[in-house]
Amino acid sequence: MTPLEKYYNKFKEEHRLTTRHGIVEFTVSMKQIHDCMELLRGGRENAQIKILDVGAGTGRYSVALSREGFDVTAVELVEHNLEILRGKHENVKAWQGDARDLHFLSGETFDITLLFGPMYHLHSDQDRLAALNEAKRVTKKGGFILVAYVMNEYAVLSYCFREGKIKEVLEKGRLTKDFHTITNINDDLYSYTRLEDMTRLNEKAGLERLKVFAPDGAADYMRRELNALDEESFRHFINYQMSICERPELLGASSHTVDVLKRN
Repeated sequence: MTPLEKYYNKFKEEHRLTTRHGIVEFTVSMKQIHDCMELLRGGRENAQIKILDVGAGTGRYSVALSREGFDVTAVELVEHNLEILRGKHENVKAWQGDARDLHFLSGETFDITLLFGPMYHLHSDQDRLAALNEAKRVTKKGGFILVAYVMNEYAVLSYCFREGKIKEVLEKGRLTKDFHTITNINDDLYSYTRLEDMTRLNEKAGLERLKVFAPDGAADYMRRELNALDEESFRHFINYQMSICERPELLGASSHTVDVLKRN
């Protein structure tokens, strides 16, 4: 069993997106997915849209989109997560597979491809580019690829400073002089990214960026505060995040960002 499998066998992936900070991330992301659908439809309400969810986890997005009537295929590496997804008995075609090799899927098949997990755990440009190229291959021309990353500044702020680990991290040589995290491929499950890293990968993959949005923004820093809000105030916070999720001055400090790319 790989370290990633051991981690997700214990991690409550099914629970994460049902917490309040997870609900913010999910709601904002779904709004952006629907915006891409509207661009694809071009005013044709009955247009059939096929969606691929790579790194689907336990199916939070796959199941929701399937229940809306879309043709959804899910790919998940971790067998434990896949068992939970399949156990929901939803109309989702589920495969076990690696984002870097989707050979079991035909080229130019999907209108929208989601990569909402793989880039968290792929450390090298080579591996990340392989995942982007596979997503590009299976996505139709004119389709969209939405790629999620965990952000560098979130890691530095939350782990190094909020948890008081900055001296330890510096002593171990895990930060550059400009505070970019240095990933240890053998020990680290997560890889942390800056916007310029994302841009570099897009250029290598030949993908066009439409926008970048922050699905959660400050929500991950404010878990306790969000839990204390009454329902009306919490709805206002979700509306706030949907309103400001594309503001460039706030993107880097979000725990996640999503790159919305077009396959030409």
